[in-house]
Amino acid sequence: MSELLPARAIGTARSRIEGPDKVRGRVPYAYEHPVEDALYLYPLTSTIARGRVTRFEASAAEAVDGVVHVLTCDNAPRLADDSDGELAILQDDTIGFRGQYLGAVVATTPEVARQAAELVVVDTAPEQHDAAFRADHPGAREPEGGADDVMEGDVETALATADIVLDQRYSTPSEHNNPMEPHTTVGRWDEDGLTLWMSTQGAHPAQQTLAPLLGIDPEKLRIISPHVGGGFGSKGLPHADAVLTALASRAVPGRAVKYAVSRQHMFPLTGYRAPTSQHVRIGARADGTITAFSFEAVAMSSTTKEFPELATKPARSMYAGESRLITQRVVPLDVPVPSWMRAPGEAPGMVGLEIAMDELAVACGIDPIELRVRNEPLRDPDTGLPFNRRRLVDCLREGADRFDWDRRSPAPRSHRDGGWLIGLGVASATYPAMRQPGSQARVTRTADGFQVSIGAADLGTGTWTVLTQVAADALDVDPGQVVLEIGDTDLPTATVAGGSTGLASWSAAVMEAARIFRDEHGEAPDVGDSSTGTAGTNPAAEGLATHSYGAHFVQVRVHEATGQIRLDRMLGVFSAGRIINPRTARSQFTGGMTMGVGMALHEKGELDPRFGHVVNHDLAEYHVPVNADIPEIEAHWLDEEDPTAGPLGARGIGEIGIVGAAAAIVNAAYHATGVRARALPVFGDTFLR
Repeated sequence: MSELLPARAIGTARSRIEGPDKVRGRVPYAYEHPVEDALYLYPLTSTIARGRVTRFEASAAEAVDGVVHVLTCDNAPRLADDSDGELAILQDDTIGFRGQYLGAVVATTPEVARQAAELVVVDTAPEQHDAAFRADHPGAREPEGGADDVMEGDVETALATADIVLDQRYSTPSEHNNPMEPHTTVGRWDEDGLTLWMSTQGAHPAQQTLAPLLGIDPEKLRIISPHVGGGFGSKGLPHADAVLTALASRAVPGRAVKYAVSRQHMFPLTGYRAPTSQHVRIGARADGTITAFSFEAVAMSSTTKEFPELATKPARSMYAGESRLITQRVVPLDVPVPSWMRAPGEAPGMVGLEIAMDELAVACGIDPIELRVRNEPLRDPDTGLPFNRRRLVDCLREGADRFDWDRRSPAPRSHRDGGWLIGLGVASATYPAMRQPGSQARVTRTADGFQVSIGAADLGTGTWTVLTQVAADALDVDPGQVVLEIGDTDLPTATVAGGSTGLASWSAAVMEAARIFRDEHGEAPDVGDSSTGTAGTNPAAEGLATHSYGAHFVQVRVHEATGQIRLDRMLGVFSAGRIINPRTARSQFTGGMTMGVGMALHEKGELDPRFGHVVNHDLAEYHVPVNADIPEIEAHWLDEEDPTAGPLGARGIGEIGIVGAAAAIVNAAYHATGVRARALPVFGDTFLR
């Protein structure tokens, strides 16, 4: 166990430090950083799903006044490493998916660049493509990293002898990240190297990826990203837009090139959550105890670069069974490359799992909360290790009390309000508690206090504020005496803001730097004294299965005549260790829950397999929740500290809010109507049967 950092600023609901400047428009995002004599980029993209470029004709574009350069695979600089199929753009004439970068026009204004891009003639030779995802696709195979299947006991025999058997298929669609700030890069090459002002969830990880690709030393690539307008995973890895900007800026040395990916281009070019199919079979005794558990998932991937949406992840440790079968397969198609989206694996995987648990509860005639309680494992079914602290049942009990669950009649269609059918649903949530080693922080004494420097990222999550609180307590000073520097590769290295690891990983470095500073400089340091600390591993978590847990409760209403579904209330109760700032934490939890509403009721990328094209590639047709869709929404957490999480006692909270939220909505809709939905998103016609 770790000795916890004493709290003074920690645990207080401080307002965002940068908030006033943000609402006044004084905080520069990547595109807004001032650069002189800037040029602007507009991309050329493929209109076929597979094939080759046979000819570029750019003379008409080059003749347009203001055009500085037309970049194509014929004249693009060579990359030092072309092993990453997504990032190795413009290196040959191959086309792997519709929307792929084929070139770019660089001009003195955005308007001229776009006008000229329309004049470039690109002839292509289409080849037969396959963009139709289905679970029984003959090309389904193990992920490149290995299947890691679970096969324990004899599942088929256990299912055949079970008192109750559930056998159903569930599906989740393509879902697309749409952060408010689009993916943006501004690049400038000069005698010192390349500078990228970039919207990224990790300046140093982006540097480590892009520098070898571009064939330059990492110290010759500076990435600046102090403020990011949302990421949700899509900015966790560099995408081809950053490479395109770097290649274009190399062609015009000394001048900055600005590129903001359009909303339409984000759909094929900046990652998305791949669709999944989930076949769930559960065998149980009459009392609901699970004896056989089978979860077989298939996810779409891309022939250009594999990214498996591992929907089996939560099934591996959520509930036990005497016999278990868990398999994950992928189907590589001629489609854009998927990538991280909030809670990759867990978010879609808990859809099938938690709807199935609700169906099992109905089949057993048991309350869905009680069913989960009866199937609580004492040790992690995946690793056999003891849990750090598994408080799922506490979250379910607390949520039931807060939500007045006792008023729920078990029978569907039992609650009405005029023409509306009212239903209540529940689902569990889980996310692994992780911390990445390797981040570094520097503490420097200033005339007014302390400067704390680390290359961390703030995506709107509250890093500027929360990391200041941690630093203040680590240095035993008021937060007003701490000035934080983040988001720059010239600062000490920091790991990515992803996997709900950011705060725990960076705080470990800040606390270590503060400890070293006190040891080296004592209680009366001089101005200019400085110390650097590095975050190591967390020995307190060794030999433990470390997870966070939660429970979602939802009330919906479905109009009996039209099938319209509306949310009345959402409640999430979470176990996530020590909460550093209740204000920013609540924002994280409810933000995840809101994205869960999108999963359940709105979001679906409609890919036309004839052309490999996402046809609803803008926010006019790809629907996301808006204020009118979100009802009373509450987030609560158990009052706890977790010494196994390290001296901060906190576990990540960025993703657990979305996990299970969609399933709770679907389960509530079943309770309202008696109609079971098993494919997301759920629309009104689902209930008109």
